[in-house]
Order: sequence, then C-alpha cells, then structure tokens
Amino acid sequence: MFNFGFPELVVILVLALIIFGPGKLPQVGAALGKGIAEFKKAAKGLQDDLSSDDKDPKGPA
Repeated sequence: MFNFGFPELVVILVLALIIFGPGKLPQVGAALGKGIAEFKKAAKGLQDDLSSDDKDPKGPA
C-alpha cells in the first residue's frame, strides 16, 4: 500500500519529534498503538458478526 523507504521514515520521525517533543513522543506512540489495537478489535468483531450471519440456517427473521 505505502512504500516508505528509510529516508521517508527518518523525515516522519524527525517531524514528529519537532512537533510533539521528546517528552510527549512516547505518550503519542502509546495512544496511537492503543487506537490501532481497538480498530483491529472492532474490525475483527464486525467480520465475525458478518460471517456468523452467513452461516445462519434460519435466514432473516
């Protein structure tokens, strides 16, 4: 999807360091990680719900 090389990643990290500062950067990373984990969890739940609806032998009510 995105083809980032080493120079692009360095520029992104330097910009993040300038914008958020060294003290706030770990908190921003942790919040971003938690957000991605919640998104994956919600997507998995939705996928499970949709696949269980496909296997329902009764059909719609």
